[in-house]
Amino acid sequence: MKDSTLWNGVHRLAVRRGRCRGSSRLPTGVRPSAGERRAWRAAQVLVWGVGVVLLALLLFVPNVGIHAFWNGLIPVAPALLALAPGVWRNVCPMGSTALVARHAGLSRRRRISEASQARLSLVGVVLLLAIVPLRHVVLDTDGPATALAIAILALAAVVSCGHFEWKSAWCSGACPVHPVEKLYGTKPLVTVANAHCGPCERCVVTCPDSSVAMTPLSATPRPSARLAGRLMVGGFAGFVWGWFHVPDYAGGEGWSHLSTAYGLPLAGMAASLLLFTLLDYLGGPSRRRLVASAFAAAAIACYYWYRLPALVGFGPFPGDGALVDLRDSLPAWLPAASRAVTTTFFAWWFLGRSSVVRSWSIRPLERIADLGGHGVSLICGAGDAPRSGSTAPARRTS
Repeated sequence: MKDSTLWNGVHRLAVRRGRCRGSSRLPTGVRPSAGERRAWRAAQVLVWGVGVVLLALLLFVPNVGIHAFWNGLIPVAPALLALAPGVWRNVCPMGSTALVARHAGLSRRRRISEASQARLSLVGVVLLLAIVPLRHVVLDTDGPATALAIAILALAAVVSCGHFEWKSAWCSGACPVHPVEKLYGTKPLVTVANAHCGPCERCVVTCPDSSVAMTPLSATPRPSARLAGRLMVGGFAGFVWGWFHVPDYAGGEGWSHLSTAYGLPLAGMAASLLLFTLLDYLGGPSRRRLVASAFAAAAIACYYWYRLPALVGFGPFPGDGALVDLRDSLPAWLPAASRAVTTTFFAWWFLGRSSVVRSWSIRPLERIADLGGHGVSLICGAGDAPRSGSTAPARRTS
């Protein structure tokens, strides 16, 4: 009761000071209810448990673990990032692990400068481009190697989040999945409550969770952030295409084929980036968002063009990436039908549908102290434009 009275009082104060647009009552969903918080915590624990099981399978039953992780979980991820990136951000097991220290009050909670955030965004892209080709070299065929890679990334996430405020260093910075979240998550189907962040600390300049229509190009003007954004928007479609034209190597053979494993994806990326640069130049700033959406659609459509048929044995290299080989049971026209459906859907999703502009999640209320003269405006609803450009130091809430 006291808690509810406090937050309603905060909202009334914000309204009186002109810092909150909309009605004079606290909008539903700005601060998750106790039931919502319990539901999200249960989902986080469940997904985290699945992650632990997968890690154990990769170590002790590698054949099962590889199929479950690379051919079961990962193929679902791009679609989830396109449809509901906020859901993924809430339940990501690595993120949940990394933020335990912050939830427990053990993080040092240092603030990252805008320049460092821009560099970390480029680090995330570099990690993505370095790790994905390693799947063909070793990860797709070696369970313990995959488990080791996950453990290294998890350690980096824990250290980052234990040192810096909330998601600023890892989840919204150096995480190699984050560039893909921003590329595919431009038109989310739903906006959900933020299940991690408490009162907003403005830890990230241009918060990806609460910014409307977030894209890799929605970044600070820092050169490293602009480079990271252009690499993802312009180059990732070609990178995906090149990646699917490299076979999986087993038994350590992949280390002698590094030039192929990295060369084809990077060559595809270079060609795609060149085409994007040309179209961006011809279209100008007024068409940049349209061109970026077209390239995001091309990237995810290219992924499912190859990935879904490969799951049942119809991949470019028979057996690679197959969850179960059904070539002898399924009709030969199935891959063409699958490609027609997924390409049409993602073209419509990114380019054809008229949608309400949304953020991934609802920005939490800010601290009471931030409602003073130097605070950033309180965000009252998912449709409000975010104001995350402040560079004021983050403050402790306890």
